[in-house]
Amino acid sequence: MPRPTDRAGLLELSDANLRKLLDFVEGLPDESRHATFENDELNDRDRTISDVICHLHEWHQMMARWYEVGMSGGEPTIPAEDVTWRTLPVLNHRIYEKYKGTELSSAVALLEQSHETMMSLIRRHTDEELFTKARYPWTGTTSLGAYLISATSSHYDWALKTIKPVGRRA
Repeated sequence: MPRPTDRAGLLELSDANLRKLLDFVEGLPDESRHATFENDELNDRDRTISDVICHLHEWHQMMARWYEVGMSGGEPTIPAEDVTWRTLPVLNHRIYEKYKGTELSSAVALLEQSHETMMSLIRRHTDEELFTKARYPWTGTTSLGAYLISATSSHYDWALKTIKPVGRRA
């Protein structure tokens, strides 16, 4: 499905990609769901499916904080206080350390809850509010929808691609 350009499409693709991800995980044999795997792309993080799921959850949490600060007239620190987009691996490693060892069932519950938070944010806005570039000062030259796509449908797609090799080894 192409990148969403309206609220309905964003809601639909976000739900569909999350469902694909969770259905894939659910369909794996138990030993694969809980296995540690090599992740050449990410090197020192995301060694289990739970790690990947928690990564998604924490990015939802960050997006919700950015939104809250930005929509109240503040300027959120994006991506994080002492991290730039260039030093993003530092932030992602912190996320890994924060959630390392989380049980898969707990990770999935966290993700489902934070996914609903993202869907609620999306539903609050019209197509124009979501997809007009630079509409909100805190989103810079991009749109609120672009941030939400990155935090939901696109990120779910990345997660599925990251864990699919686990299924091939099963």
